[in-house]
Amino acid sequence: MPSQKTDSNLSNIRHSLSHLLAAAVLKKYPDTKLGIGPVVDNGFYYDFLFSKPASDSDLKDLEKEMRSLIAKKIEFEKETISLAEAKKLFKDQPFKLELAEEYAKEGKELTIYRSGDFTDLCEGGHVEDTSEINPDAFKLTKLAGAYWRGDEKNPQLTRIYGLAFESKNELAEYLKMLEEAEKRDHKKLGPQLGLFMFHETAPGMPYWLPKGLVVLNELTDFWRKEHSARGYQEISSPLVNKKELWETSGHWEHYKDEMFLAKMGDKEIYGIKPMNCPNAMIVFASQSRSYKDLPLRFSDTDILHRYERSGTLSGLFRVRSFRQDDSHNFVKENQIAEEYGKIFDIAEKFYGIFGLEYKYRIGTRPEKFLGDIETWNKAESALKEILNEKAGKGNYVIEEGDGAFYGPKVDILMKDAIGREWQMGTIQLDFQLPRRFNLEYADSDGSKKTPVVIHRVIYGSLDRFIGILIEHFSGAFPLWLSPVQVAVLPISEKQNKYAKAVCDEIVEAGIRAEFVDKNETIGKKIRGVETQKTPYIVVIGEKEEKNKTVAIRKRKHGDLGEIKAKDLIDRLLKEIKEKSLD
Repeated sequence: MPSQKTDSNLSNIRHSLSHLLAAAVLKKYPDTKLGIGPVVDNGFYYDFLFSKPASDSDLKDLEKEMRSLIAKKIEFEKETISLAEAKKLFKDQPFKLELAEEYAKEGKELTIYRSGDFTDLCEGGHVEDTSEINPDAFKLTKLAGAYWRGDEKNPQLTRIYGLAFESKNELAEYLKMLEEAEKRDHKKLGPQLGLFMFHETAPGMPYWLPKGLVVLNELTDFWRKEHSARGYQEISSPLVNKKELWETSGHWEHYKDEMFLAKMGDKEIYGIKPMNCPNAMIVFASQSRSYKDLPLRFSDTDILHRYERSGTLSGLFRVRSFRQDDSHNFVKENQIAEEYGKIFDIAEKFYGIFGLEYKYRIGTRPEKFLGDIETWNKAESALKEILNEKAGKGNYVIEEGDGAFYGPKVDILMKDAIGREWQMGTIQLDFQLPRRFNLEYADSDGSKKTPVVIHRVIYGSLDRFIGILIEHFSGAFPLWLSPVQVAVLPISEKQNKYAKAVCDEIVEAGIRAEFVDKNETIGKKIRGVETQKTPYIVVIGEKEEKNKTVAIRKRKHGDLGEIKAKDLIDRLLKEIKEKSLD
């Protein structure tokens, strides 16, 4: 009997399609070595080591073969096997053998799924048979390189991605969204708009160009002003720290492979900081603290470095160096709920500025963690109580095992203009690091107590946040964020003097204006400025010079008529102050 149509069923459909893809590949390329084929958001993938290179042109043939398999109503049959049976069954599949031996060593049950002539080492789940799969609701999309198990020392495999849904309409809608996303791709728009670039000498480390740095600085200035008004104190700490700091924090044990390391002399080893937490602990411990000092909020926007694998780098979304709007809030236990409420208020303010929808997700204790389970349970219960009050019971997502190694966390999930979901800010409750650093404060009765630390970011990585904003706004930032807010265009050289004076007046008012005096037609000048997504265009011709006025055009609104330069400045300053999205 067909299984009930649920979210898990869609996952089963996608997982089953990954097996059908592998079966199709083996039919066309029998010597192919199989990697893994998991479910991912909106679809699936499978990794292969081909005996000869595969290309995008193969995808249509593979889709055709998969549809022919679906038409046969093939059943997926689960079977438990021994390691000896696995070695016999996968004798020509080295990656499967490696997994089987590893699972057996860990005491895991070895299971396989048979679907027609194809058998795979797999935990499931799957559909009962291929009649549950709509042959018109999936599509193979692309090939990419991927190292076996994500390790650059291992062979590079070919990853084939596929999309899969329960209906043809859902697939069509998603493909339409992808088409729109392609138009908004920050990796293309960023360089086109002069915002950022990358260079092979520093993979995954962005160069911020003049216009991009304007955006970054505006976001930082807004962040700094809002946090200062809420009692946050900004700090900055060393970029490079001795390994002993990371050993104390636990990062050396849990995070060393993601760090850039430097050996100095024969004995000293340093780590370039991947996060700010240990340094914030050092600042707290630098002097005596009292209960009267708490909550104590240390914020910073230092540059961090993490060694992301080369295959995972993706524009500003996945980088090796980035700025993070960190804060470490030191509180008493009875201040946790109130402090979280204040942080949620900040999040509401910041996301509201950009018109972003968002929701919350709790990440619970991971497999590898610091501290005792009792403390973890206490922290997780506290977060759930806070969110029950803030968002309403059941109005948030629980992601088991997704917490930081030192404490549970609340993630802020944002939805952009075309419906994509992004993980943005993070709020992490930490009972562990203060203990590891022996942090203390004097309580009202004179006793020594250990503070609780709330780690939190609102933007997250500013680099990533800007990448998301580029795509959310399709490069057309709101006026207050735009690198160039006004472009002043004389119709002919005769108006250059007046137009330049108008531009200077706008600049003197604190507005970012650009004087465009190219020897081009006014139509070509306008089109050039429009490609740069400039919010306002000021056109000055003979009539405007005579009347001591300007003609204005606004992005998405067209011609707005003729006004005095002073009135234009007042209008712009008002929009900038209000941080209008229009």
